[in-house]
Amino acid sequence: MVAHLLRLKLTLLRNSVRRSPWQLVGLGIGTLYALGIVGLLVAGLLLLRGQEIELAQTVVVLGGAAALLGWAIIPVAVSAADMTLDPARFTTFAVPMPQLLAGLALGGLIGIPGLATSIVALATVGTWSRSVPAAAGALVGAVLGVLSCVVLSKVVTTATAGLASSRRFKDISAVAFLIPLVLMGPIVAGIAKGIAGSGDFLASLARTLSWTPAGAAFSLGGELAAGHYGAAAVKFLIAVATLAGLALAWKVLLQRALVTPPYAGTSKRRSGGPGLFGVLPATPAAAVAARSLYYWLRDPRYAGALVVVPLLPVLFLFQGSQSGFYGPFQFVGPLTAFLLAWSISTDVSYDSTAFALHVATGVRGADDRLGRALACLSFALPVVLLFSVGPFFVTGDWAKLPAVLGLSFGVLFSGLGLSSVVSARYTVSVPLPGDSPFKKPPGNVAQTLAVQLGGMAVLMVLVAPEVALVAAQFITGSTVPGWIALVLGPVLGLALFATGVRVGGIWLDRRAPELLAQLAVNR
Repeated sequence: MVAHLLRLKLTLLRNSVRRSPWQLVGLGIGTLYALGIVGLLVAGLLLLRGQEIELAQTVVVLGGAAALLGWAIIPVAVSAADMTLDPARFTTFAVPMPQLLAGLALGGLIGIPGLATSIVALATVGTWSRSVPAAAGALVGAVLGVLSCVVLSKVVTTATAGLASSRRFKDISAVAFLIPLVLMGPIVAGIAKGIAGSGDFLASLARTLSWTPAGAAFSLGGELAAGHYGAAAVKFLIAVATLAGLALAWKVLLQRALVTPPYAGTSKRRSGGPGLFGVLPATPAAAVAARSLYYWLRDPRYAGALVVVPLLPVLFLFQGSQSGFYGPFQFVGPLTAFLLAWSISTDVSYDSTAFALHVATGVRGADDRLGRALACLSFALPVVLLFSVGPFFVTGDWAKLPAVLGLSFGVLFSGLGLSSVVSARYTVSVPLPGDSPFKKPPGNVAQTLAVQLGGMAVLMVLVAPEVALVAAQFITGSTVPGWIALVLGPVLGLALFATGVRVGGIWLDRRAPELLAQLAVNR
């Protein structure tokens, strides 16, 4: 039965590659990338053979603990995790539990992550090939460690199967996964600074982890190489007990999942009131604004853009603290204004075929453009104001605040006007409703890049007067250009905003059927 499950896994993977040549290309690229990383890690582990035992032990234990953590987190955070042997598919088959557990566990090793982890773990045998007992201990530790990684991932994915079947969980996890990626620079720098401040920090951490389930298996070779046979025996028992405990937990969770698989139906919810539609005025533009606000609140594709905004001050503040120069930090407001204003340039594309509602009801183009822009403006305006004023509490250079405020308002209003025109004229390839906000959809990439880059270039031209005034104040030191920018920015921006809504409305009235046809093709 175990061999049958492994053949089934290989067959499913082979058929998935045959389905499309592009999947084969993607698999090849992923394999080459993995081979490069694995090659570097294996070479590093082999070079550790000639280093001191403490250094080699520190690297191996910390690397093993990081691998264990990665196998626990990544399958949950990434919605596209491998589910070719989904336990729920065996609900109607009377597969004996021991064979099912063994087959699913060994099946987890088939694939790029499993093979890469196994090869790197086995390379630790070369690290500890200083003696026969050390090499044997490293081999046993590698086997126990890799199996613990796979079984832990099964425990986590089985335990969260009910959550993973929920679209809300997928949306939240996908957006939350972006936060550490955006903050990767400060996180890595903070860790590096902490390590530099304490030379013995890593060695002490590795010694602690080696007595825990996270690093016990990967420390066996180092203990035997140092002649600590008693410690190696105790850590071997810890590693075996860890694997046994994880296997028992997985068995209990799997038995429960096979008997009561996750329910993917909809739950009953009490119907609420009109919500935002009852708060805003009963006009077409207000109705479009209410609908757009619900998009911003509930659609993870919009939330994916919003989650970056509050992290911008953190990134710029961190950069200033590292260099001692906080000049770029003062322009967080204009940058935020640009990101939020330009985000509605793909509004119609995000609607997908739901744009048919606007076409069928005969909403005027101007009302559609105004409603979408006001929905974004309702939260963008206070955020931009806060991010424009806030940095000056840190820098104390209040003389430049009027110029920055004028530029921020100019970028925000002008950008909303331009976005109202762009989204009425062009559609771009965006993730479909219900897809991950980070999924790259098929489509005309060249047109998408041309529309986005061309629109940004036009926006730079539209805000050129405000940029020139800000530059004049920064160069001359006079506050007069800054005060002029504070007046010119909102006035010129509002004029361009009104023009963009009007022109975009005219284009939308003329091209609504064509836009709907393009959206249907983009699916």
